[in-house]
Parts: sequence; C-alpha cells; structure tokens
Amino acid sequence: MRMEIEVVVVGAGPVGLMLAAELALAGVRVRVFEQRARRTEQSRALTLHPRSLELLDQRGIVDRFVRRGVPIPSAHFAGLDTRLDFSRLPTRHPYTLFLPQVHTEELLEARARELGVELAREHAFVGLTQTDDAVVVRVQAPGGELEVRARHVVGCDGAGSAVRRAIGVDFPGSATTRTAILGDVTLADPPPGPVSRTNAQGLLLLVPLGDGGHRIVVVDPTRTQVPLAEPVTLDELRSATRRILGADLGMHSPRWLSRFGDATRLAERYRVGRVFLAGDAAHMHFPAGGQGLNVGLQDASNLGWKLAAAVRGWAPRWLLDSYHDERRPIGEALARNTTAQGKLMDVSPEGLALRELFDELLAVAPVQRKLAGLISAIDVAYPAADAAHPLVGRRVPDLDLNTERGPQRLYESLHAGRFVLIDRLADRELHDAWAPWRDRVELVPASFATDQEEVEGVTRLLIRPDGHVAWTGDDAPSLRAALARWCGPAA
Repeated sequence: MRMEIEVVVVGAGPVGLMLAAELALAGVRVRVFEQRARRTEQSRALTLHPRSLELLDQRGIVDRFVRRGVPIPSAHFAGLDTRLDFSRLPTRHPYTLFLPQVHTEELLEARARELGVELAREHAFVGLTQTDDAVVVRVQAPGGELEVRARHVVGCDGAGSAVRRAIGVDFPGSATTRTAILGDVTLADPPPGPVSRTNAQGLLLLVPLGDGGHRIVVVDPTRTQVPLAEPVTLDELRSATRRILGADLGMHSPRWLSRFGDATRLAERYRVGRVFLAGDAAHMHFPAGGQGLNVGLQDASNLGWKLAAAVRGWAPRWLLDSYHDERRPIGEALARNTTAQGKLMDVSPEGLALRELFDELLAVAPVQRKLAGLISAIDVAYPAADAAHPLVGRRVPDLDLNTERGPQRLYESLHAGRFVLIDRLADRELHDAWAPWRDRVELVPASFATDQEEVEGVTRLLIRPDGHVAWTGDDAPSLRAALARWCGPAA
C-alpha cells in the first residue's frame, strides 16, 4: 500500500508532536508515525523552561500547560545549593514549570489533533529512500508494510534514532563513563518539599510529583560503574538514599526505576537532503537541568515554519540549511553545559571543594545571570550579518504594544505562526513595501509602550514565526531586502 503526504514525522514524543502542530498550523498535511501503541506512563522530563513557555505563549496555548503545572521561580545547576534565579529573567514566564512529561505530551497531542494532524500509532519506521523531489518512507503497520511518499521527513525518534541511521549521519561523542539511578516511588514519611543533598556519600535530588509520588535521583559514588543494562532495585535506591540522607523515608511501591548514563553525542548533520533530525535524535547528553525536552521543543519551533515555507514553495534556497546552522551550535552548547554539570556532581574531596567554589560563584550577579540565561534558553540568539542591529537574531520579548484596538501583547500577534511586521509609524511607503508579501507577513500597525528599554529607539520589527527578530530599520528599501531574503520572492 502506498500513500502520499507532505511531511512525515517519525516519533510522537513532545518534539514530534510540537513539530507536527507547527506544520499543521501553516496548512501543511503532516502524518506522525509512532511505534508505541500508547503514550508512555513514565516521565523522563519534569519541567518546561521559560523559553519553551514563551514558544507556547506565541501560539496562544501556554495557559493549558500552566494550569496543569506548578511554577517554580528557580532551577538548579548541577544540584548546587545556590539555585539559578529565573524570577529576574526578562520574560512573562520567569519560572520553571514543573509538569511531568506525560502531561506535556498529552497536551501537545491534543493540540496537534485540533489542527488536523494524523497520528498513526503501532507504525514502526523501517527505512527510507530519497530522490530529488521526494522521500519514500517504509513503515511496518499492524496490517503489513506500507510505503509513504513525502516531500520531507523529520526524525524525532530519540537517541537511538532509526531515521538518523537510515540517512547515514554519524553520532560522535563520548560513551557512558558513569551511571546514576532514579526512582518514582511512594514515601511513607515524605519531607515537606523538594530536597537537594550532597555529601561524601553521594548526591540526591528529591521532588514531589504532585500525585502522591516522589522522584528520587541519586548519584552513588560506589555504584557509578554499574552497567546501564543492570536493573535498578528498590533496595539499591533505598540503601543509597539512607546513606546520603540518613533515612530512606519509608519508600515503597516503585512505579518506575531506571539507570541512566552520561553519554554525550551530537549528530554531525541535522539535515541530509529532504530528511531532518530534531530533539534527542540530534543530541543526547547527561540529563542535567531538564534541558533535553526543552531544547527539542525549540528545535521543532525553529524547523516547523521553515519546512512549511519549503512545502508552500516560497522558502529561499538557503532557509532549510539554516536549521542546521542555527540549531547545531545550540546542541553543542547543551553538550558542554551538561558535561560540566556532570563533572560538578563528583563527591570526592576534590569535587566537593569545586562545588563549594561554584556555589560561591553562583552568588555573583553576572555569573548567576549568565547561567540562568543559558539554562532557560532566554539568551539564545542566532547569527546575524555584521552590520545588523543588535536585536537581529535574538528572541523578541513579549512587548506591550499600543494598537488601534487598544493594548496588546506582541506574542498575541504570533498566534497564527506567520512573520509579523510591527510598524510603529505605519507610513504609506512602508505599507507599499510590505504589500507584495502580505500573504506571508502579518502587518501590525502599533507603537511600543513606553519604558521598554529592549526596543529603545526602534520603530519597526520584522519577527520570524519562531519569535526571533529578522530585521529592524527605518527605510522601505531595507525592509524590501529583508522581506525578499527571509520570505522569498514577492507574490
């Protein structure tokens, strides 16, 4: 059996569902293939970070997630006592949203289905063949093998990505050198809140899951060489907890026990022809700070509108390559900071001394702001031309606008997933420059509210669908050039 679709997404985890929703919002026919019969009940990730929340806000759906989660105004770096203060970040979402991945996945699936995404479970990716104008994907379905012809394919199928192997992309990096354990358990004598403890006996993080259970993560220096394949037992988790905390808190009824490692790998290419990689298929790392899911969602946000532009036929030739150019450096930064955090979790005398020093450094305001911006992804910026305005390439804050209809948040103008041109003056010359691209670019006549230093002296902004600034300037010719560069030929 053979069918045709515009984009095939392999993998129905949060990244694949986010990408599918972005494509469908742009009118692209997309089908998601997932080998699992149902969503997993375990939550590998537990948090959404400020930039991920901004991306959801840009599509008008962040409230769905906030209602289900618990805002926490901080985050940890390597489990240090001095936490990262997100409350001072320049965003309307200055917090970590504690939300187990199972709920994030549920909400993203509902969003994708609302937009008409077809999700086929129990459909396992088998292989693919590329031609100049299409990709033929082979899928093992309950009724037998089928072939799907697609314009593009995206592998969102995890660190063991079959799509990545099918396109021959190397996944270099370091193998597992240390392992740690986690367990979702019930506690007979739970503490009143989260616990972070580090001493010569090991490192332990404990958080309530909000449903009566608790997650305990342990780095036990006597067990870091245990192979990943060896099952975790409740006795192992209980013993380590007792040594580090002095009590096992009466843990019982484990729901999930898992051993994980510090292997760190990064795909050499995020694109090969018509096939792309996103999320864990492109990067794997020590799970420090809950960054993997968040960086994956941000991959999807970057790729979605670019693929949609290619399907619709107006993407500039360089645009699809820009996905690799913009996102792979973010993957490199992710690998660096998670590797550093892993090393900081050493509980040898030397490691404890290093942790004490870093705790002191985190109290220094510029250091605190640097790491908070890194982990939250608020400071992510993409390369811009040398002569470009400092705003170009950076993510735009959710500025207050004054429009003809009254006050409005800038992110409200991004709900449709199109380019947005904010024009403070709304003059005729600029209107004429914009008009040939009106099918791709939303014009919002507005001025910026006062006392917003981020846009001091700025009168106009061209904003990408993912919320990054593409252009700012004052004259119609430079606007036309920016529109032609980013949005293709005029209609």
